[in-house]
Amino acid sequence: MTATRDTATLPHLKVIYTGGTIGMVQDTETGALKAFQFDYLREHVPELDQLHCTFDIAQCDPPIDSSAITPALWIKLGRMIQAEMKQYDGFVILHGTDTMAYTASALSFMLRGLDRPVILTGSQLPIGRLRTDGKENLITAFEIALARRTDGTPMIPEVAVYFEDYLYRGNRTLKYSAEHFEAFASPNYPHLAFAGIDIKYSPSSIGFAEPTIAHEWVAGFDQQVVVLKLFPGLSASLLDHILHTPGLRGVVLETFGSGNAPTDTTFLSTIRTAVERGITIVNVTQCYSGSVVMARYETGNVLSQTGVIGGGDMTTEAAVTKLMYLLAQDLSQEMVSRLMQVSLRGELTV
Repeated sequence: MTATRDTATLPHLKVIYTGGTIGMVQDTETGALKAFQFDYLREHVPELDQLHCTFDIAQCDPPIDSSAITPALWIKLGRMIQAEMKQYDGFVILHGTDTMAYTASALSFMLRGLDRPVILTGSQLPIGRLRTDGKENLITAFEIALARRTDGTPMIPEVAVYFEDYLYRGNRTLKYSAEHFEAFASPNYPHLAFAGIDIKYSPSSIGFAEPTIAHEWVAGFDQQVVVLKLFPGLSASLLDHILHTPGLRGVVLETFGSGNAPTDTTFLSTIRTAVERGITIVNVTQCYSGSVVMARYETGNVLSQTGVIGGGDMTTEAAVTKLMYLLAQDLSQEMVSRLMQVSLRGELTV
């Protein structure tokens, strides 16, 4: 990453550009899109001067398309923010939309004891396009990162996603549209703020109680995890083949409705033996909104008897990154299973 420094004595932010659509501008001569040089951010977005703040810039060189994001980048971002936490009043991360919810979720688990804003945003159209949503998203993300309560503490002391008028808890978001400006949603948790004429915050939705867990946490994500979506006709033999993938340690199982799955004995036996081999399997719903309640129907209850863990109302993005994070720690399978059902960063309604 490369960086620049502004030394003015005003509220100070760190802007991190990883890549994505927001960082593209159109060449006036050729019409082709090219990577935006964020060193010249004020020149292209002069409205930022009206916010009366200073900011440093770090950007990935070359920029990374969000479909190519890896846990290695999550670790790099998390370590950078942790190391520079006291130097800045907040952080704004510019990121491609496709995997933004995964990065927001991953960072939320890494950044324990966070006491200032980490706001992710991006755009559906490049910042150099006439109808871009990038400028508004960027400017409002700055405003939110600078917002303070009457006592001077940050308004948003957590990882959040701002996109098209709404601010959401990062680990509660998902991308639901590839073509609308309103590309993100938080189906199981209220928005943290709405940006209309004024930015209206929802104090009752902001912040969460972080449990005290006596453990030496490391910055890591175990990639031996798979997401498996159930569908009618999924054969037990294919499922068994997937669950015997060498090195596999965790599965996020997307089930029907409130956590339902086939009750076929071969299917259930395959799941049970995988759990007994030490694979942690977490049950989340395929539905856009709602929660897994495995005791509600017999088809969910029999699944719980195999050792599968209920994921409550976590998004798939949160469940995957949380499981990867916990599996990277020196924890027993029983502890991983227990913590998957504990709200660590407000990702789960309990």
